[in-house]
Amino acid sequence: MYDRVYVCHTFYHVYIACLKEFYLGAQGGATLVLSKMSNKFGSMVERAKKSPIFDEVYEYDEKEDTFFPELKPLKEDSGNIALNMFKRIRFCKKFGKLQEQYVPLDFSKYKDIYVFCDSDPIGYYLSYKKIRYHAVEDGLDCIRYYDTARYDNRGHFKIKAGMAELGLIFIQNGYGKYCIDMEVNDISVLQYPCPKYVELPRKKLTDRLTSREKELLLELFVEDMDKLKDKLSQAKKGLPTLLVLSEPLCDLDTRKRIFEDIIRDYGTIDGQKAIVLIKQHPRDLLEYNNIFSDAVILDGSFPMEMLNLIEGLEFDRVVSVYTVTDSIKFAKEKLYLGDDFMDIYEAPEIHRQNEAITD
Repeated sequence: MYDRVYVCHTFYHVYIACLKEFYLGAQGGATLVLSKMSNKFGSMVERAKKSPIFDEVYEYDEKEDTFFPELKPLKEDSGNIALNMFKRIRFCKKFGKLQEQYVPLDFSKYKDIYVFCDSDPIGYYLSYKKIRYHAVEDGLDCIRYYDTARYDNRGHFKIKAGMAELGLIFIQNGYGKYCIDMEVNDISVLQYPCPKYVELPRKKLTDRLTSREKELLLELFVEDMDKLKDKLSQAKKGLPTLLVLSEPLCDLDTRKRIFEDIIRDYGTIDGQKAIVLIKQHPRDLLEYNNIFSDAVILDGSFPMEMLNLIEGLEFDRVVSVYTVTDSIKFAKEKLYLGDDFMDIYEAPEIHRQNEAITD
């Protein structure tokens, strides 16, 4: 029997997995599983294999439901509530079974399984196999801004949640029968309760980091530290600095306009034009180097939390649309723009998901 395994879909997930290992004071004993479904981990895979943080590292060719054509009929609306629910029961079990051939290891051999974003296929697979696991929030306080479990199942949610608890269907974020608990940063900010929520503040994990642990994190996530520091040094020219956190918002043309507008509106600080740096999101494919030639572009191959670990780094202003900025320590001013800002660029119902939840 092995100790722990973490199933990660993003760089941020891997970062939190590392923090949890450090917090446990473990010297090895953990396995890291990197899903290739929505994120390209690139050279970090090999660095993870060499890192003392994890004993084993696996890549997981996780498949979305659209990969399996036989699932399509089970997702079509039949116009009948009872029939739709019957089809959903079949979908959940069939999807889990189809996923089995791509799973790279035997999860039943682990004492503790931690799954970030169990709304992804891995959640259906573990439910199908009746394997108990711990769910971990996808991003910092992400349920506060987008309660995916309730939004995806709006309309008779209590009935659906009851069916999930019985194992008839699958619902993410603490509602599935085989989910032991759902780890979140701060329960107090969540509008809707869930009996399986457990709180582990991220600040509790980061405040206790040792110098050696910070070194291990930077070695894992940053491929070329000298190159990164050289880019950051360009901000030390006696001028104010603006860091913009990019995100994969809207279509590419609208996204370009969004970040042009952010730089225009927030790029002057204390009457001076700021030096602009853009931290690219790992899933953002906009050509920032070409479009924003006057800006310093920090690529998406590491989570922005790594900037907290670089001694002496400080920006005058950081601007984000939806990336939660609470954990940022490297800025004098932090601006979170949110839904009101996005209303300008797309229909509000696209991003105001929590307002659509009625039960």
